[in-house]
Amino acid sequence: MPPLAAVFEGPGQPLGLRSFEDPCPGEGQAVVEISCATICGSDLHSIRGDRVVPVPTILGHEMVGRISSLGGELRDEAGSVLEVGDRVSWSLAASCGTCFYCQNSLPQKCESLFKYGHEALDDNHPLSGGLATHCLLAKGTSIVKVPSGLPDEVASPANCATATVAAAFRVAGPCSGQTVVIHGAGMLGLTAAAMARFKGARHVIVSDPRGDRRRQAEQFGADAVTPADLPGLTEGRGADLVMDLSGAPEAVEEALGQVRIGGCVVLVGSVFPTRALSVQADELVRRLLRIEGVHNYTPADLLAAFTFLAEAHEQFPFRSLVGASYPLTRIGNAIESALPGEHFRVAVRPREVE
Repeated sequence: MPPLAAVFEGPGQPLGLRSFEDPCPGEGQAVVEISCATICGSDLHSIRGDRVVPVPTILGHEMVGRISSLGGELRDEAGSVLEVGDRVSWSLAASCGTCFYCQNSLPQKCESLFKYGHEALDDNHPLSGGLATHCLLAKGTSIVKVPSGLPDEVASPANCATATVAAAFRVAGPCSGQTVVIHGAGMLGLTAAAMARFKGARHVIVSDPRGDRRRQAEQFGADAVTPADLPGLTEGRGADLVMDLSGAPEAVEEALGQVRIGGCVVLVGSVFPTRALSVQADELVRRLLRIEGVHNYTPADLLAAFTFLAEAHEQFPFRSLVGASYPLTRIGNAIESALPGEHFRVAVRPREVE
């Protein structure tokens, strides 16, 4: 059976299934047969027309599968030789390794970045998204072997949500014994709560306007408290670390007021333009605040994400975050299920049949 993909032609148009020739990997490339892809919020932004992507394209960057062919010897991020049949995940983007940003530890800002699920269809790289039976991995892609026992539903979103959260904690530094406040209880926020608890945070406080999501955060390590309890938990000092995963300007402003003197604020969710923030620069200076922005992640963060999941996926109910699953032949139903936002993720299993 030839490779099959759901092709996105533009907002308002249904995704149509199209057959492709079997891809032949070149040097430094690999072909993976996808076992599971999850629909990310950014895919839905593209489908709605809120985010511009070149069309036609194959959406989807959260995926997991098994290597079906290799273009020469390849090693994973841990240094192991990859073989046909290995179950793998990979970075949501491929980097050149030689440009200014790659040489300065910012491969996610490579000057010739190749992003899965965001590339126009062309003859040189026809299969570059997750909503397909196969994906051709570009040279410069960071690959990790998926730990045995890790369900597809947990592994598939890891190269987006989990790796991004791992990057946030990398720049924040150790949080053992600290009070951590997290804004937003979506996929990123729940993952951040679990990672903070796993890393030994003393208190983990999750803020979200939805009460059901705040309660769900308790299953991922959050304390059964609200930010209103912060002064009592910290003797009035404030949080050691505040992360914003929501992107709401009100949440960012609140985060800056919640962090203690000398504390750290990590901004992750602010990926779309919003109104200008109301910030007093002298307050940032006098309170010795450290503010970090995180966008995407490095290969080391991807490896850290899977190391975390291998140890913690049975402690926290990550599998429950995938609320529905569909075969690729029912991609329209999968999109309809994902668009209302009732599920954190919806899975597409390309080789399943009805």
